[in-house]
Formats: sequence, C-alpha cells, structure tokens
Amino acid sequence: MTYAFDRFLRYDELTAWLHDTAAAHPGLMTVESYGRSYEGRDLWLATITDTSAGAHDTKPAHWVDANIHAIEVTGGVAALHLIHHLLAGYGTDPEVTEAVRTRTFYIAPRVNPDGVEWALADEPVFRRSSVRPWPWHDGHDAPGLRERDINGDGRVLSMRIADPNGAWTPSADEPRLLVHVPPQGLPAGVPRYRLLSEGDVVEHDGFTVPTPAHPQSLDMNRNFPAGWGTAVTGSGNHPLSEPEIDALVRALVARPNVCGYNAYHTAGGVLLRPSSMASDSSLSPYDVWVWNQLGTRGAALTGYTVHSVFDDFTFDKTDTMSGAGDDWAYEHLGVYSWTTEFWDVIQQATGTKAHHHLWYTGPTDAEQLGIYRWAVAHHPEAYADWVPFAHPQLGPVEIGGWDDVFFLSNAPGSRLLHEVRPHAEFAVHQALCSPRLEVLHTKVVALGGDTHRVEAGIANTGWLPTHVTDKARKAHMVLPLVAELSGAPLVAGTARQELGQLAGRAQMNFTHRNDGTPDRVLATWLVQAPAGTTVTVSVRHQRAGSQTVSLTL
Repeated sequence: MTYAFDRFLRYDELTAWLHDTAAAHPGLMTVESYGRSYEGRDLWLATITDTSAGAHDTKPAHWVDANIHAIEVTGGVAALHLIHHLLAGYGTDPEVTEAVRTRTFYIAPRVNPDGVEWALADEPVFRRSSVRPWPWHDGHDAPGLRERDINGDGRVLSMRIADPNGAWTPSADEPRLLVHVPPQGLPAGVPRYRLLSEGDVVEHDGFTVPTPAHPQSLDMNRNFPAGWGTAVTGSGNHPLSEPEIDALVRALVARPNVCGYNAYHTAGGVLLRPSSMASDSSLSPYDVWVWNQLGTRGAALTGYTVHSVFDDFTFDKTDTMSGAGDDWAYEHLGVYSWTTEFWDVIQQATGTKAHHHLWYTGPTDAEQLGIYRWAVAHHPEAYADWVPFAHPQLGPVEIGGWDDVFFLSNAPGSRLLHEVRPHAEFAVHQALCSPRLEVLHTKVVALGGDTHRVEAGIANTGWLPTHVTDKARKAHMVLPLVAELSGAPLVAGTARQELGQLAGRAQMNFTHRNDGTPDRVLATWLVQAPAGTTVTVSVRHQRAGSQTVSLTL
C-alpha cells in the first residue's frame, strides 16, 4: 500500500504496510510479533539492519516505540517514517547507510493497538491508554459524564450550556471562541457558559454533572517497574500487569544490544529525558553531560527544546510521573532514554513556546486566541461552529469548539510529515553514538617449534563507552567484553578471556589532550599447533556487538 505519512493508520492498514515494506526490503527489514494486546492484537516489532554485514543481535542497537497512549497517534506516524527513512536512505544517504550497516534499529510503532483503534474508530472513544477495565474489572459506568460522539459527526468536541455562573464567556475579539471569565466576574447580562466534553450523563440528578474517571483508567506509561507505585495515577495492579508493557519489557531485555531508547508521544514539541523522579543534581554528572550533548544535536535537528522531566515539567515535585518507559530504560537497563513529545500547536500558531507546565495549567487566553486565529486561517476544521443539540439528559446545549485530539494534541494531516521528518535523523544520530566493537589489530608470532603467540587488538570505535551510561557502570549492569580463541590447544591460560569495559570518545575533559588508550585492549594467547593451522578469535560484547576473525599460524 502507498502511504505518504499524512494520516493516521488503523491497525489493519498499519499491519499491511509493515509486512509489505518488509517484503520489499529483504535483507534489511523483518517484522515479528513480540506479544499480544489485551484484545488479542499482535504487537509488531520491525527490525532494520543490513544482514549481509551481520545479524541484528551482533550490532549495537537503538530502540524506538510509539503509541503507548491511545490518542497520541502522531508518534506512530513518526515511527513508521523512521522505518521509511532508514530503508529509503540505505545506499543513498551515507549516514543512514553507515547506521543500517553497523547498527540495528528495533521499532515498535504501536505499543497500544487497542486504545488507538478505539481512538481512530468511525465513532471514536478516547482513553488515556489501555481499554482494559480498571480499577473495577466490571467496567461499571459511575454516575456522571461519559465522553462520546453523541451527535454522530465522527468527532468528540465540547458541549456548552448557558449558565450565569459559568467559567467561560465569548472572546471580545473572536465571539466563536470561549475564554475564561476573569476572577472578578462579569457584569450582569454578559453571556456565560459551562463547558463539558461531548457525551452522555449517566444517572443524571438534574443538577450536578460529576466527571468520574473512565471505566478504563489505566496509564500504561505508569506500569513500568522504575518508580512504580499505587499512588501514581493509572499504574495498574502491579508493575508489568498489562500485557502490552510486559511484552515490551521482555522484548527489550531479550535484546541486550540496545544502547538507546526513545518513546514517541504527544504533545509539546519537546525532548524529555529522565529522571521523572529526581533532580539532575542527584544523577551522575557524566550522564547528564552526555544527555546534554545528545540533546544539543536533537534540538538542532528538530527545533524541539530539551528538558528534564522532574526539573522542568513536574508541576508538583511531591507527585511525580514515575513508572514511565524512559525512566525504566535508564534506571534498569542503563541506557540513555528519551520521550519525544511531538507537536506544539502554540508555537506553530504564535512562534512562542508554551510554559513548561502547560499540561497542568492549559494555555492562556492570549495563547488560545493565537491558536484560534491561526486555525481559522490554515485549519478551519479544527474549530467547529456551536450547533444547537437536544441533549437527552441536559436538554438544550450547543456542540462545537476545539478538536482537542486531532488538532491540539496531534498535528493535522497536512503537517504530519513536516513534523516527524527530522526526528528520524535524530534517531540515526543517537544510534551512531553507540559503542561499537572492532578488531583493529591481529598478529601471529612464531616462538619456536609449534608454539605461537596470537594477538588480537580490540577497540571500541564508538562515541559512548561499552557500558553506555555511568549509571550502568556503577550498578554493574553490563557484562564484560569477552575474547575467545578456538582452533588450537593452549600452552597456558584459558581460551576465554573477560576483558572488562572499554571507554569511548565521549570524554568530559579534554584540557590535557592526553587520550591514552582506554578504548583499546590487547588479548593474547599462547598456542601449540603446526604452522598453517587456522585459529579463530571471537570477540563479543552484549552492547557493542561482536566480530570474528581467522588467523593462520
């Protein structure tokens, strides 16, 4: 199927595109299921590497996943575009070609297919994440508002109800737009409204409209083990209680060659990094420095700003956003991780980024006015006229206003490709920063008789050290480099040598300009075999890759 990255794909279309793309690129891409969702859908994982230069698990790898949150569908488009970027650039773009030849990319474009399928349905249903009933397993609808497309126009918008005590009033500049009633109130007779999401009111009492949590209140990005707790909204019954997250964690752990992680979300136009639970001052200074180096390149490529989740984006420092995938990847795997929040509608409309606490406080009236005028000029479908509707419980209401999901939270179709394109370049950049194991020196020295010394000079030619993060080094998360000789009996010593970790070029202090060789190690063996015998040296590291060389005595 042809796909121009200008719309959001339903599950069957996404499945077909993945398999068709893999079939068109044998030797570069495979697709496999790494688990099944709550409703039984396969969770697809694309693996991209040049297999003629080595199997996927013999190279350092970069992991990208998307659509943990149901309505954040721009992230899924970005993941699919990354696949396209890698395949289209292989053989034509030198940087992409080098990345695909020497590294592996694991891309899970839809972690939460059930929730996304609800969001993209003809009659959409929007949930934060999983569609599994929780915390009540019977899925009971508590009394109050239940969002749905009640007028059948295929969108879930807002309902406004005339109310002299309402919190909203028409803008003096743009009467279709509602703005906040000022703290001091308004003169009598000025129209005021109460706003509710479009939907039904279950067991309406004629006066109040409670807004209870959805029957499906899980947040799968709070179900990872790092920082998990029952006080975190939507965290589930226990860490990895959700099949989608259990499968994701198992898939990642089964691929110890992963050196970097990025989860694609919306919205905000920012590159977020751990920690969600602690200030930078409590993290390894080296790790913060590396994140800043990577982030500088990411910002230059994408135009997104870089932030610590805890320091910059946590409104209440006593109520953290823990249990997230990026924290888990750093805390438990020891790799540099990111959460990319695509699409900043405020910046698009006004040229100015919103405050870091937008998720909590919402846009100001001035920002909303700027968005409105930009939408009217460029995307008039984003703000619907207020149309009278006879509501079955509330009586006369008007339905209209913002398309929250498909404009405020996600880039409109005409801007999708422009929004996601540069992030593929950032993924390639971070992949190429990973450690890479190479044998740069081999030598056989005849010592007399049938005795020979075999040498293998092993180097990390990547930017990052083989353990990747200082967190991983301190916690002993990464197994050492192993070099092993076969093909001839040893005079002394062992065929298998554990050689520790190798530094990379990512060094904080260059003032002395005295590099030394912390990125290299020399392995030697004494063997006894006739001249002409072939021996094999195998070197491997779980993150930096593996290489095998043959030598003749």
